[in-house]
Amino acid sequence: MTAVPPAATVPSTTLVTGPVRSGKSRHAEHLMAHEPAVTYVATGRRADLADAEWTRRVESHRVRRPMSWRTVETSDVVGVITSAQGPVLVDCLGTWVTALVDEAGWHDLDSAAERVGHEARALVEVLHTPPVPVVVVTNEVGWSLVPTTASGRFFQDELGRLNAAVSAVAAAVHLVVAGRVVDLSDAAVVPAALPPAVPDA
Repeated sequence: MTAVPPAATVPSTTLVTGPVRSGKSRHAEHLMAHEPAVTYVATGRRADLADAEWTRRVESHRVRRPMSWRTVETSDVVGVITSAQGPVLVDCLGTWVTALVDEAGWHDLDSAAERVGHEARALVEVLHTPPVPVVVVTNEVGWSLVPTTASGRFFQDELGRLNAAVSAVAAAVHLVVAGRVVDLSDAAVVPAALPPAVPDA
């Protein structure tokens, strides 16, 4: 089996996507393993003593990372990337979207959509020509049931659109399923819109 090469050392974006517990975060960390100093952007909420399961999940990620890596817990992903002096690993877009909607309010999904859309456009712009090598982890949503709530459908739609937009500007795209990595970097990109219809002669 051919090994996936490490992330590029020149400024570029690698997107790592996959379902829950597929190994996508470990794969992303492996892509950066050759780098002595990495800024790790943790977009999820911080460890909470009131939520033991979440605390264990956060800790399991932390202990895997080299001591030389710097962890930044923030939703300002664009700010971290633009000011970085070395490689950046973002984990992950799913918790980033959740944080943005938390700030805007789940009770007003129209306002949340505006906030997510604005931040997503800024992120895609910087990932198109990043100043440093960037690996971005995300969750692949929509492979199962359609959520029964408006907020669930909103999250699924927003993250799905964001994943496609980041994939379109990424130099490399890896899909991780059941601990296996599929390199989609050379796969065709779905066009944003259909070509104009040609009228019958």
